[in-house]
Amino acid sequence: MEARSVDAIPRGREWQYEPKWDGFRCLLSREGGKVDLRSKSGEALGRYFPELVEAALRLKATSFLLDGEIVVPHGKGFSFDDLLQRIHPAVSRVEKLSQETPALFIAFDLLTDPRDRELATRPLSERRAALEAFAKANFKSDPAFRLSQTTTSYATAQKWLAESGGGCDGVIAKRRDLPYQAGNREGMQKIKKLRSADCVVGGFRYATKSIAGKKVVGSLLLGLYDDAGLLNHVGFTSAIKQQDKPTLTEKLEPLIGPPGFTGNAPGGPSRWSTERSAQWCPLKPKLVIEVCYDHFSGMRFRHGTSILRWRPDKAPRQCTFDQLKQKAADPRKLLA
Repeated sequence: MEARSVDAIPRGREWQYEPKWDGFRCLLSREGGKVDLRSKSGEALGRYFPELVEAALRLKATSFLLDGEIVVPHGKGFSFDDLLQRIHPAVSRVEKLSQETPALFIAFDLLTDPRDRELATRPLSERRAALEAFAKANFKSDPAFRLSQTTTSYATAQKWLAESGGGCDGVIAKRRDLPYQAGNREGMQKIKKLRSADCVVGGFRYATKSIAGKKVVGSLLLGLYDDAGLLNHVGFTSAIKQQDKPTLTEKLEPLIGPPGFTGNAPGGPSRWSTERSAQWCPLKPKLVIEVCYDHFSGMRFRHGTSILRWRPDKAPRQCTFDQLKQKAADPRKLLA
């Protein structure tokens, strides 16, 4: 069941609202002594989260299929960066991290249970009642399983969206009157809280395709200054209109040169690095741009950003990490 991105929370009695958890979406099934964790893309996750496999085997029910999210607690919230570290090829490393940063499974749907193998064909209102009964009978025996809160109150959903952060990055709205919508986006919508930040353009990458035989910019590399006065690479934007690329390239090329990023720089050593990630041009820190983003963690924008406007009125040194600090509610309070 997929979600369609929308700009606003839908209203109406047919909608149910849930927190949008910042983790790995996962279908978790058990049939007797066999447990399977499956990602949204169909990849097996069990080998990376052996503690969840063991926890599932400790539940009273021996046959079920849950839809939920895998998260890793950190402080008062959940850490997506710690979660990413769990996807490691070395078994010894996985075992070590399963003890140091154990994961939780947050359940928000039940598709089969011992009494009903066809729950997925029932409307969400019935599935939710079945899930709550299942959680009451099973989850108290193992703290690795938690139940996600839900509400039909539009005002409560608005509050969740306003306070999102720290592991909850928005709101999910689901149709209460529909069966499980496997493989489509008809029954579920996601709404994220969008924020903006002023960033220094510390570098850029050329596009893979030229225009009229000339190389043009493909993406801008964004930076923020830390307390030590170092410019750190925090993300990128490739949301540049095709017709604007030649003019923007002419604006950027005269600024090519040091220092570029003086702190964390693009293309640093990582098992996710590619050859292309090191191919970038440093710029003198002269340009400031305001971008829109949905999530910031681990000193980086999680996803690509969109351009709001150029800020010639702002000094590059004013672009610091301080502007990204936010007060978020404790997402653990959204667990039943």
